[in-house]
Amino acid sequence: MKLVHIAIIVLVAAVVASSIAYYYTRIQAPQAKYLVVGTSPDFPPFEYIDEKGNIVGFDIDLIRLLAKKAGYDDIKIVSMDFDSLIPALTQGKIDVIASGMSITEERMKVVDFTNPYWEADQAIIVRKDSSLKPSSLEDLNGKAVGVQTGTTGADYVKKYAGEHGLNIDVREYPTFVLAVQDLVNGRIDAVVVDSPVAEMLQQKYPVVISTIIKTGEQYGFAVRKGDTVLLQALNNALREVKGTQEWNSLVEKYFGA
Repeated sequence: MKLVHIAIIVLVAAVVASSIAYYYTRIQAPQAKYLVVGTSPDFPPFEYIDEKGNIVGFDIDLIRLLAKKAGYDDIKIVSMDFDSLIPALTQGKIDVIASGMSITEERMKVVDFTNPYWEADQAIIVRKDSSLKPSSLEDLNGKAVGVQTGTTGADYVKKYAGEHGLNIDVREYPTFVLAVQDLVNGRIDAVVVDSPVAEMLQQKYPVVISTIIKTGEQYGFAVRKGDTVLLQALNNALREVKGTQEWNSLVEKYFGA
């Protein structure tokens, strides 16, 4: 009889222990770790919306690759206007900006950037059938020029026009696509946009690059100021990837070279 009681006690104890172990396993099991990425998907081939409605692009594939090498399970993409990205980052709504963002002294006052991963200049694009063929911003004096709000291109045109006394009607748009649409429809005379994007735009729209303005910009991924752990992890992953077959495959996929 005592043996039966002992067996029952042992069985109950085993069930309780198993239940407790299951409970603690559930509450202590590590959750999937995601890197929350902010982007403005209107900057092909770096970030854009494909025919299926997905946000894709060189930046998206690259930051996903870097995140996985840094120990994250995957990324979560948050879409917003370009000029909302830095506020979203500083407010903790996203972890990193992957949006063809140029590294500038002004931006470095509020965010930290990874090492550069791409270089770009500014391009002036016009309609294919336009008689206007500007070779510099001086040739746009008295003209209406479209730029994207919050970009280095917008800052450059406004600053240059002010310093050189040019009467350029600078019109800001939330996206480059809207600016190009107005250009095609004859509402503005030219658009100033980053050179890699200009090359893609002239493949899709009846526009051409009139000239390249050498600004020597570099793109980087932005993280919150002082987030040294994430910054170092991304930089380490970037060093590991650049120049490899993985890197070359991404470049070939989005730039064809």
